[in-house]
Amino acid sequence: MKYMSGELLIIAIVLASAFLAAAAQYLFKKHITRFSPDMKGVLSLARNRGMLAGAAIYAISLAIYLYALRLGELSFVYPAFASVFVFVLLISRFKLREKIGLGRIIGVALVVAGIAVVALTY
Repeated sequence: MKYMSGELLIIAIVLASAFLAAAAQYLFKKHITRFSPDMKGVLSLARNRGMLAGAAIYAISLAIYLYALRLGELSFVYPAFASVFVFVLLISRFKLREKIGLGRIIGVALVVAGIAVVALTY
């Protein structure tokens, strides 16, 4: 089996981190019911298993992202992490059943185009 080149490995790591960050956002959205920015509201989040799972996945995403930063250049890794917008859009549409307008689709397409430009210069 052939090993991935360094650039492809970094891209795969960043995409994994972005996907996990989007999954965490999905859990946050799905499990937040009522929230108030006082101590009672914060404590209620700390007892919510879905919110805790989202926070754990977010922490894993951060660890993976930091590993990608160790391997690659910030000027490449951070823009590539913008792929999280694609994952969030797809999750919002297919898991949360949100209506996604043309403006959002165009916006995310522009993000993808930007990621492609950055990737081609790496």
